[in-house]
Formats: sequence, C-alpha cells, structure tokens
Amino acid sequence: MLSSRARLPVAILAGGRAIRLQSITQAVPKALLDVAGKPFAVHQIELLKANGLADLVFCVGHLGSAIEDALGDGGRWGVRIQYSYDGETLRGTGGALRHALTLLGEAFFVLYGDSYLDCDYQAVASAFHASGRAGLMTVFRNENRWDRSNVLFENGRIMRYDKQAAASDMRHIDYGLGVFRSSAFTGRPDAGPFDLVAVYQALIAQNDLAGFEVPHRFYEIGSPSGLEEARAYLAEKATAV
Repeated sequence: MLSSRARLPVAILAGGRAIRLQSITQAVPKALLDVAGKPFAVHQIELLKANGLADLVFCVGHLGSAIEDALGDGGRWGVRIQYSYDGETLRGTGGALRHALTLLGEAFFVLYGDSYLDCDYQAVASAFHASGRAGLMTVFRNENRWDRSNVLFENGRIMRYDKQAAASDMRHIDYGLGVFRSSAFTGRPDAGPFDLVAVYQALIAQNDLAGFEVPHRFYEIGSPSGLEEARAYLAEKATAV
C-alpha cells in the first residue's frame, strides 16, 4: 500500500498551442491526438494510475474545453481529473502552475502534456521527500541524442540548467518530470506569464533543487518525428502486455 506522502497530485501542462504540429492541431489539441489507438492523454492517465497516482490536474489553455469534454472527471480510468484554465491570456508553464496551486496543494508532480515518461514515479517522490528541497528535477543522460542536452548533473546534483545556452559539458537533459513544493511558486508576482525554466533556475541558485537520474529515455509528441516515435513505442508496448 502506498503511503500518503507518495500519493502526490500530478499537474499536467497541456495549454500550449503546438506550433510544431500546427497542421494537425488547429482543431485537435495535442493531448487528444491519436497515438496507438488512444488519445495521447489517455496513455498518460493509464501510466500514472499504474504508478499509484490518481489525483490529476490538467492545466489547459488552447482548446482546453475539448480536453475536458473528452476526459471528463477521470472516473472511467479510476482517477480524479480537475482542470485549471489559463483564461484569455496564456500564463506560460510556470504561471499555469501558480494559477493551479489551490488544486495542487503543498507538493505535487509536474509533467508536460506532450511527454510519455515511463519511469518509477514512487522512487522520484521518495527522493524528493528525502531531499528536503523545494523542488526536484528528473534528468536523463541524453548525450545530445534525442534533443540537445541542457543540464550539468554532477555527483547527484544539478549544477546548471539552460535550454538556450547549452554547453559541451552538459551530458544530461531535463527529462520532463519535476516535483515541487508550492512555495517554489508562491513568491512569484501574481501578474504576467513566466516559464517553468525560471523556477528551476531560481531553485538552483538557492541550492534548493534536488536531482534524480532516470535510466530510460523519454518519448514526446511535440514534433512530427517525436509523434511517430511515440506511436511506435506505445503500439509495441500495447502488444507486449
């Protein structure tokens, strides 16, 4: 039986406009794209439920009502889904999380709505609680294989993180799964959008960000090539069950 500490809620950032997939996401949000016979969000929900995580908050913007109409309250998958809407102006990934804090509570997971992250979520939660820090970033030793590496991770610590100015000594990449205390967001100004990257960088500067290395690669549907890779992986996974 999972401890109450391990049952953190999960924020799923699904509010973007999917610019790289614009030809197929004008009327259908990324979260609902068909991937191996199911809307992508359903694959995420099933993975989270299998890892003991059943309290989900979708942070939505572009075509958010379509996501809510399709997924409802999550009861058919044995989870609870709530929705936090950006409103007329997109808030950015950090701003969307700040806006959703009343639904998320004191500590929570964060993942992107276009990422399939097949890892041990309970091990991540345990590492976060043991660290005593305000945030945790999962990383993968990417070596510039699936995207440009953007994290300097040494001796279990995240030393530097920069998506815009990656350096040759960065071997790891932000895997796409984080854990945060709400305090990491409450100090931010109430107005204006901001990116989750800024939150991570502030925590690094304060020595308040833990790191956790995962052994297996990520899958994403944010690009045409990533979408095809995810479709192949999830189709193969379905046949192996």
